Amino acid sequence: MTPRPNEAARLTQQLLDAGLSRKQVADIIGRDASLVSQFFTKNKGAAFVTALQEVVQAVDAGERDLDTLHATAQPHVKRRLASTGREARVRGKNVVGTLGKSAAGRAGEQAIAHGASHLAAVVHAAGQAGGRLAFTVRMKRDQYELSAGSDDDSPGLKRGVVPRADDTEERSYGSSQTGGFEAAEWSQRVADHYGDVTAAVQAWMVETGRAIPAAHIQYLEVRTWLPRR
Repeated sequence: MTPRPNEAARLTQQLLDAGLSRKQVADIIGRDASLVSQFFTKNKGAAFVTALQEVVQAVDAGERDLDTLHATAQPHVKRRLASTGREARVRGKNVVGTLGKSAAGRAGEQAIAHGASHLAAVVHAAGQAGGRLAFTVRMKRDQYELSAGSDDDSPGLKRGVVPRADDTEERSYGSSQTGGFEAAEWSQRVADHYGDVTAAVQAWMVETGRAIPAAHIQYLEVRTWLPRR
C-alpha cells in the first residue's frame, strides 16, 4: 500500500508536537533538516514513512534518547529509486551541528580509507569544550567479541544494535542518556593515533574486548554534546 503523499509530514508533526525539533527528526532519520521541511512544502518523504512510524511509536512509549531513536529508524529508512530503478545515491553532510557543542560526524569506507580527518575536528572541539561523546560502529557481525545488546558491550543501550542484511551490524556506544564518554579523553586517544579517529575507536574496541584484532570498521559516526550544567 502506497502511503499518502503527506504522511511523512503528519508523522513528523507528531514528533514536533512531542517536543522534538525538525533538526532532531532529521538526525534521527539520517538526513538534513531541509529535507524534513520538504515533507511539508513539497510532499516529499514517502520513503521515510515506515521509519517515522517506528519512531513515533517509540516516542509514544516514552523513548526520548536521540541515539536510540536513530537506531530505531535506520533499519526502516529506504532510499528513493533513480530512473534506472536502482537506489539513488544520497548526499549528506559529513559533519552537522556546531563543533564544540552539539555535533555529529560520520564516515563511510571511502572516507575512512583516507583518514576521515573531519571526525578528528569533531572530537577535538568537544574535548576542548569539556563535552561528552558517543559513537556508532558498523563492522562484520563476526568481528564483534561480545553478544549484541549485552551489558558488557554497551550498558544501557540494548536497543542500540542494528543488524543489517549484508552480515554487518551497527552498535552504539554511549549516549546522552547514559552520559557518554569524556571527549577530552577521546581527544587524547585520537591524538595518540595521529588524528585517525577510526584507528582510535578500533584500538579501544580491541583493548576492551569488544572486537577481534583483525576487525575492520566500515562505518563510523561520532556524536558530541555539552553536558547540562
